[in-house]
Amino acid sequence: MIQQLESASEWDICIIGGGATGLGAAVDSATRGFKTILFEQHDFAKGTSSRSTKLVHGGVRYLQQGNIKLVLEALKERGLLLKNAPHLVHNQKFVVPNYKWWEGPFYGIGLKIYDWMAGKLGLGPSEFLSRERILELAPTLDPDGLRGGIAYHDGQFDDARLAIDIAQTAAQYNATLLNYFPVTGILKSGKKTTGVQVKDQLTGKTYEVKSKTVINATGVFTDAVLNMDNPRHNQMIAPSQGIHLVVDKEFLPGDTAIMIPRTDDGRVLFAVPWHNKIVLGTTDTPIKTKNAASLLEPVPLEEEIDFILKHIGRYLSKDPQRDDIRSMFAGLRPLVKASGKRTAALSRDHLINISDSGLITITGGKWTTYRRMAEDVINIAIEKNKLPAKPCMTKELLLSGHDQPLMPPEIFSLSADQVESAIKRSVDQEMCITVEDFLSRRTRSLLLDARAAIQQSPVVASLMAAEMKKNDHWIREQIDSFKLVANNYLPIQNLN
Repeated sequence: MIQQLESASEWDICIIGGGATGLGAAVDSATRGFKTILFEQHDFAKGTSSRSTKLVHGGVRYLQQGNIKLVLEALKERGLLLKNAPHLVHNQKFVVPNYKWWEGPFYGIGLKIYDWMAGKLGLGPSEFLSRERILELAPTLDPDGLRGGIAYHDGQFDDARLAIDIAQTAAQYNATLLNYFPVTGILKSGKKTTGVQVKDQLTGKTYEVKSKTVINATGVFTDAVLNMDNPRHNQMIAPSQGIHLVVDKEFLPGDTAIMIPRTDDGRVLFAVPWHNKIVLGTTDTPIKTKNAASLLEPVPLEEEIDFILKHIGRYLSKDPQRDDIRSMFAGLRPLVKASGKRTAALSRDHLINISDSGLITITGGKWTTYRRMAEDVINIAIEKNKLPAKPCMTKELLLSGHDQPLMPPEIFSLSADQVESAIKRSVDQEMCITVEDFLSRRTRSLLLDARAAIQQSPVVASLMAAEMKKNDHWIREQIDSFKLVANNYLPIQNLN
């Protein structure tokens, strides 16, 4: 990839940001035949794209808010994603328990509308369930005052693994993608954007990259890139933090997820089975920060942890406590600013903005609609930069990995040989550069059990060092920096 960067004189499309939006745009651009390059400052999906609720969904909450357009688009994209990445996206059954007399008809009608909107791409009809049937599906629900409930279907997936497979797909269509390559400046001719300055973080070498189009797809870092283009630009993003707690399966045995439609802060609360654990979430906390490092590794706030434990405790017969948390993770939503509104109500619709210099920014949106966002932004790039009008190819594009053996989600139960082969594949084929890349995103070990991941880090560092021909100093450095990050995933700090 670095050789391709060094040998090209100009690119058609240069994308800044290697999360869902940027990687999706790279696939869309490359499959249309454009000469495409993408730069990511850290690792692919390091930010928000690896920290989602792991749902591919239309958004029951947006239906409640009356955002019909967003729900229709998301339900259609959910169906396409299920077809295009069948190895990572599957149908997940949810129950909405009813404790008040009005909840059954109210949510039942809403979910019937949700089914109807999904049309042919629906995953199964919603149904009213008796109290007995709800307790069969979710035996640990609090039976006190339970009247019955509704079952409905949505999609579930592994977000960071999907990002890696989207990156692989872009590479198969000759896109050049580089992680650990921060963009340090925007190149201009007169007042027009003509490319970017980048720096290889591993060698310190810098490059000037000429491109007909530059797309800013950096999520919560959107304003930092806009600042390089014009220091006087209006701030576009109001970041909002959502956290998730991961607990053992005993709190919700079986395969059915729970959805609570309305918590005290107006959010939806989920308890979702994922890789043999349960993910509980999520919160909605406005974040004001000027510190880019904290945006890369946001930390759950004490009140957020308490909020989820308190609210989920109202619905489960056994309340999870702090000691039950195996891992916790925080992600920042790049919500598009709208003055005077609470963040839970800010727009999740994506927004495309073209600055005076011609820099194209895409922001907002959500994982489920990543493909549609990519299609929209590449269409605009074609129109604004007089590129050849080639049609979008991604609606029926099977993503890389759909016919490959799945990477294990965690390594705690693998044999030494299996761990070694997973590391070899990650390093050789998936641009895995650090121990954190492997334990957090190539596998999901850190998100499933942070303490166990810390214990595994020396083994992983040694095996990676052997594969990458690194020395003992590199091993020590990697273990230390992984522990530093991993401590943020523990509710009680691991001080050894």
